[in-house]
Amino acid sequence: MKFEELNGTLENIKIELEQNILTVTMNRPKALNALNNQTLDELQKITDMINEDSDVYGVIITGEGRGFVAGADIVQMRPYKSEQGRDYAGYAQATFNRIEAITKPVIAAVNGFALGGGCELALSCDIRIASEKAVFGQPEVTLGIMPCFGGTQRLPRLIGAGLAKEMIFTGRQVKAEEAKALGLVNKVVPAEELLSSAKEMMKDILKVSPIGVKYAKLSINKGGDMDLMNALELEKDLVGLCFATEDKEIGMEAFLSKQKPAFR
Repeated sequence: MKFEELNGTLENIKIELEQNILTVTMNRPKALNALNNQTLDELQKITDMINEDSDVYGVIITGEGRGFVAGADIVQMRPYKSEQGRDYAGYAQATFNRIEAITKPVIAAVNGFALGGGCELALSCDIRIASEKAVFGQPEVTLGIMPCFGGTQRLPRLIGAGLAKEMIFTGRQVKAEEAKALGLVNKVVPAEELLSSAKEMMKDILKVSPIGVKYAKLSINKGGDMDLMNALELEKDLVGLCFATEDKEIGMEAFLSKQKPAFR
């Protein structure tokens, strides 16, 4: 499915394609963009489109209103029993796994509350830029459950086990500057500059080799689940693929002729 086919069929998410950058806006502002099954369904359709549409070079995910995503939809979850809760967690994990596995760069532009599933959504992106109004947290323990959309796994991998346990065990909320100090976000910008900053960073990424970015992302993501020696083997295999591409010829020829490379 291409962008034109998908656009207009979505209810809880807005998408906009401009200069090959797809902006995905979570759009349930009255519910602070909480994740229900329909929203997860729409995210899966969007990830399929991103991978299939050659006009999409990079992706920015943000939220409408005061929330990025304020978490899972508690109204939907309230009646769940054991197997239903497990299945819901599995479906959300599968959705975020698909976002993490997108072969193109993905930036989370976190505009407001990124709590529970919202924090976990941001964690599945490659890079996180936060508005000064952004707030992060994993408050699931205050609801009698635990993070289950990937938070107990991705958060400690990003900021370390001790800091992740503190956030998860207390359920406390972390403002943007502290999130940056923890290593949870890459940078903090004024609210009115959030989207423009994310787009500028994406444009910088899109200037370099798309093959190099694609395989570097794969190496980082897959290598993180391996021991060092096997991860280094993966790195060698992937750079071998890079050496067989037009991007390598363009990049090295441009360097030797002291020109800027024009990757396609």
